[in-house]
Amino acid sequence: MSDLGVGGLRASGHRATTKRARGCVPVLIALLVIAVLAGFAYVKGVDFIKARLSGPEDYSGSGVNPTVKVEVKAGDTATDIGNTLYDKGVVKSVGAFTDAASADQRSLSIQVGSYLLKSKMSARSALEVLVNPAAIIKNPTVTIPEGLRAQEILAAIAKQTDLTPKALKAAYDDTAALGLPDYAKGDPEGYLFPSTYDVKKSTTAAGLLHEMVAKFVSEAEALGLEKQAAALGESPTDIVTIASLVQAESPPDDMAKVASVVYNRLAAGMPLQFDSTLHYAIDSRGEIQTSSDLQNLDSPYNTYKLTGLTPTPIDSPGEAALKAALEPAKTDYLYFVTVNLATGETKFAATLAEHNRNVAEYRKYCETSDAC
Repeated sequence: MSDLGVGGLRASGHRATTKRARGCVPVLIALLVIAVLAGFAYVKGVDFIKARLSGPEDYSGSGVNPTVKVEVKAGDTATDIGNTLYDKGVVKSVGAFTDAASADQRSLSIQVGSYLLKSKMSARSALEVLVNPAAIIKNPTVTIPEGLRAQEILAAIAKQTDLTPKALKAAYDDTAALGLPDYAKGDPEGYLFPSTYDVKKSTTAAGLLHEMVAKFVSEAEALGLEKQAAALGESPTDIVTIASLVQAESPPDDMAKVASVVYNRLAAGMPLQFDSTLHYAIDSRGEIQTSSDLQNLDSPYNTYKLTGLTPTPIDSPGEAALKAALEPAKTDYLYFVTVNLATGETKFAATLAEHNRNVAEYRKYCETSDAC
């Protein structure tokens, strides 16, 4: 009985110990989970505090090579630009750039365009590049001055760009694709507007010439060319032709007066007697006063033998010449001559006698000048 009793007590004591051990396991697991979570929360909390105290991640310095091309598009916000910089590996975080931009009023003046930056730049260094307009990558350009003839314009483009003379000639001859105004009558002479044009890798000969014609159309609309031509009793075609003559014959300050001579001579039924038209006829550039042989040239551009305007413009006039053709000075002048080629001094006259005196002054000038 006693052995059984002892045995029973031992058995009962073993079961109690096992139950107590099993009851501690969940507690230990719970404590472990709590400890892990607490540690995780602590690390994250420290990181959060550090982030708050130190700000967004940022590189230091002005960056390293290689360079990176970054494009700022119209309507881009500081965040948009920051994302572009981050995606390109320029800045370490978008926040670093937006913080730098918000602290600098110059960021509001960042211009649309392409920029070259470096990899791993500080946000401040990247911003310094973007707020500098001189840092914008410029496309190659071609500059066409006022007064060039169409063939001279094509030659200038070929010289200044990679576009070939053959491609330019083909584009020029395809007049239907140039976007010429109706009053050009299918002839581009005079309608390739003188200006400076961007030439990208994608620019074609046809695209560039079309842009030049579009620039003319835009300038003509701004000047109210068709409406003002009608008010003068002239066709838009004639206005462009008169402007081309003014461009060829006049220094900048005298364009309105030269235009008045054109109108006065046309009204009087007098031949214009412009040497520039003779040079156009033979595709030359030359003296102010042409020879008698050239003045007897059989050509529709010979304004010594024929009255009225030339069949087409003789060059591409600029804005000032077009404006002078639309707003000529009110004078009784019928003659003019440049008496000093170095200064461009031009004298006007209402009578032939006065004009002859001015011509004599020009000839005397030429006796001592190599410019004639």
